[in-house]
Amino acid sequence: MTKDVIALTERMPDVLSILAGLLAGGPDLRVGTTGEGAVVQLCDAEDRPLVSIEVPLMLQVPGEATRLLGPGAEPSGDGPAWWVEARAAAGVPEAEELAGAFAARLTMLLGGRVWPPDAPGTIGAARPVDVSGVTAVPVPAAAQPAVDMLTDRAAVILQDRPVVPMTSWLSEALRATVESDRSLQIVTPPHCRLSLPTRLLLQSTPSRWVVQDEQCGYYDGLTGAVLRWQDDVFSPDRAENGETPVADAFTDIQPTGERQLIVSFRTMHRPTADLTLGGALEAAWQALTGGPPAGWGTSEPAGLTWSRRQLTELAQERAPQPTWTVAVGSPDRPAVATLRVIRTPDGVEEDITLTVGYGPGEKPALEALPGLADELVTRYGLQTMLCQLRAARRDLSAPPHYEHPPLPYAFVLGPDEVREAGRDIASRTPLKERPVQLGPNVRPGFYYPLGDGETAESWTTLEQLLRHLRGAPPVQGMFGAGAPQQ
Repeated sequence: MTKDVIALTERMPDVLSILAGLLAGGPDLRVGTTGEGAVVQLCDAEDRPLVSIEVPLMLQVPGEATRLLGPGAEPSGDGPAWWVEARAAAGVPEAEELAGAFAARLTMLLGGRVWPPDAPGTIGAARPVDVSGVTAVPVPAAAQPAVDMLTDRAAVILQDRPVVPMTSWLSEALRATVESDRSLQIVTPPHCRLSLPTRLLLQSTPSRWVVQDEQCGYYDGLTGAVLRWQDDVFSPDRAENGETPVADAFTDIQPTGERQLIVSFRTMHRPTADLTLGGALEAAWQALTGGPPAGWGTSEPAGLTWSRRQLTELAQERAPQPTWTVAVGSPDRPAVATLRVIRTPDGVEEDITLTVGYGPGEKPALEALPGLADELVTRYGLQTMLCQLRAARRDLSAPPHYEHPPLPYAFVLGPDEVREAGRDIASRTPLKERPVQLGPNVRPGFYYPLGDGETAESWTTLEQLLRHLRGAPPVQGMFGAGAPQQ
């Protein structure tokens, strides 16, 4: 299993401190770079990497280290911290010790702490790690620095951390594998969880979360399907009857009373010179949590304090290519959003999914949804919005066992979509509850209640609504109990 060691320093790493950390393996190790200089690697005599070190990331958002690494990870200083991640090569015990020694030297010079605190090499880090005679396992040149094994069909990454975040190196590995028509497969022990952005991106690409299990060997952490390594890729196993069994560990669950409110919406803007992005997301965050996002970034951890101006500048720099970002909330009200900015022939589109977590006894902010919908229609060019509820973890991470799919609670149609469907059709539906008109009367939107978000009947209601808006005849059971998952 590849080991990640993270130095959380109180002061900014400079060239001298990084150099001191790199000397943890002694003067005989070679230093190289990859990823256009974004990754520094300590290599053996044959230039095969032992440790890959990412560019330091400044953390200005309180609680981000705890969200991804667990309690006790936050540095003790009051100011920002710097996150420096080192990945030790798989199958080389000395490499993990070298990564730990590198991180320990940084924190010894700059203050802070190392995660995990018991990483090999962190004790006695003042003396070099003996790596004489060590040979790294060769990885094909086509692989990214993060990839532990590459085949013609899959790129395999081994992880062992409390939460697997969508880091910059993982997002780059995901991009590269998709472009090469491979499947990204993340292998973890059973105690690991996925962050919300990681889960959403894995579900939207030909990727797989492979969980180690004592009973069946491996299973898919999102579907429970028992897996086997066959034909150079992890794929579903088949029983004698031809069906894929489900791992017992996946179905071993206990209700916790925790819930999530999921609000997915799309806005469209004219590409004017004074356009500032992020307003719709900020409005939704304010309505559902009582404040704006705490931080954002192009990967996890989300280290920057929330800024609509910086978000807009980034999207402008990357246009016409799309821009994907993540936003996070404060520790007292878990909330995470993904935002994708896309330049289209119709304008500038924002695709947003905001998820807010609630513990037992906490009530989701359902009463705020109609008002939020009205604001998005009036001010932010809303096209559509779907609001859903699900029984799932308050901290928004995904465990490797079954979680109930989200259930629709409300649907919103923006003015342009109302005009396309026809105002009479949009305002008169076959649903029990009448829609709520939003925005100005000359260009209205409509808010459609779909039920209480507690039963699968809400999928049938949503199906009836969508077929009505599209002018199609009603068909029973399009979704039924097996409704599409988030």
